[in-house]
Amino acid sequence: MKIIAHIRTDFPDKFGIPRQSGLVEELQGTVVFEPEYRNPAALRGLEEFSHIWLLWKFSQSQKEHWSATVKPPRLGGRRMGVFATRSPFRPNDIGLSCVRLEGIDTDKDRGPILKVSGADLMDKTPIYDIKPYIPLTDCRPEAAEGYTGETKMHQLKVEFPAHLLERYPEEKRAAVTGVLAQDPRPVYVQDPERIYGVTFGGLDVKFMVNGESLRVCDVVSTKGVKGRKTGFGTAEQYAQKL
Repeated sequence: MKIIAHIRTDFPDKFGIPRQSGLVEELQGTVVFEPEYRNPAALRGLEEFSHIWLLWKFSQSQKEHWSATVKPPRLGGRRMGVFATRSPFRPNDIGLSCVRLEGIDTDKDRGPILKVSGADLMDKTPIYDIKPYIPLTDCRPEAAEGYTGETKMHQLKVEFPAHLLERYPEEKRAAVTGVLAQDPRPVYVQDPERIYGVTFGGLDVKFMVNGESLRVCDVVSTKGVKGRKTGFGTAEQYAQKL
């Protein structure tokens, strides 16, 4: 298959990206087409739709061999068949996301650019295809949800001190707060003494979680930092780095 475009988002790393599209509608992204596909005629009529499907490449989750079973992140280690999940470790590295189409801009050098919201994609993710979302056929309210009914996405209460939140431009504050509320931690790590780090919009957000409450400890720039690794450590270890 041919890569037709790449998406630009505020996520340089996989850690912290919402587990499904649409969970954080405030997340903004732009789809920039490859030169061969910068023909406005190819998008004629797309502006009439409010949502679109993005078919994309799991470019950062590739393995030489596929596994018949995987561990969904919210099942606490239980295994499911790979075709019963949306795991990135698949025989074919194809992802599927439904996003809101906010508009279509035209750039003199890059041609038509799609403005989207609610995407669950890392920055520079390759796009294979774009299709309109059709409510009559794509929405099935009567559909059974299987084991995902056990893993309803819970939201944390986010305590984001004003002086730290103000380090983000106003238009990104709701998005970063929404990302944190989705609880980006691995399900197997529930230590209230750990400090986690999510990179979003050029800044590292350091936070701790106790029960259903998340508290932001610091927001630091990623510029000029070499060998940066997003993840987590203990509060004592983080304090030693300051």
